[in-house]
Amino acid sequence: MTTDNLPVLAILGGTGDLGTGLARRWTQAGYRVIIGSRTQEKAEAAVADLREVMAERGVGEVTVAAMENLAAAQAADIVAITVPFSHQASTLELVRDALEGKVLIDVTVPLVPPKVGRVQLPEQGSAGQIAQELLGDGVAVVSAFQNVAAAHLQEGDAVECDVLVCGNKKDARQAVIELVEAAGMRGYHAGMINNAAAAEALTSVLIVINKQYDCHAGIKITGLDGQH
Repeated sequence: MTTDNLPVLAILGGTGDLGTGLARRWTQAGYRVIIGSRTQEKAEAAVADLREVMAERGVGEVTVAAMENLAAAQAADIVAITVPFSHQASTLELVRDALEGKVLIDVTVPLVPPKVGRVQLPEQGSAGQIAQELLGDGVAVVSAFQNVAAAHLQEGDAVECDVLVCGNKKDARQAVIELVEAAGMRGYHAGMINNAAAAEALTSVLIVINKQYDCHAGIKITGLDGQH
């Protein structure tokens, strides 16, 4: 697939460490990326920072734009959401119509401050299930990237962390796995959107491990002998 044929990607709430980390990796892989935010100003500041970082790394011109969340969702082929759990539903309500017929990558983790090291899944089962129920069957919700440390995404090297990819449509999961690999990781089909609960719960476990061992831990799938 040539760069011209790659899907346009939008990252809603993409101004934080996780969103900008994904944006840096996807732009470096040749994708056109839109950083979305609740305000145009915050999106533009994130884009300016990304361009500066790419220039420092010797990366040539990257295709990245700044928009408010709704415009970003309308302009993209595949949309990722990297907002805190408390803003997930309101953000999705805002862009619901713009997501119809598209793939939504839900990176939300249902952490409940201040006890973020304790697993506290929502009544619906997972943040991924909340997104799928809210958006309906016309949107292919795919849950991914919950167990990747934002600090690693900000770095330029490959990330030693595997990604569990959950969603009700296999072709949508495969599209996200390709984006996982473009970002320098390995992605694996991990079943229906209900299974997103496992990856979301693991985030609290990893937070405890990170604090205990002063690290940025991830997960690794073993026993596959290099098979995806």
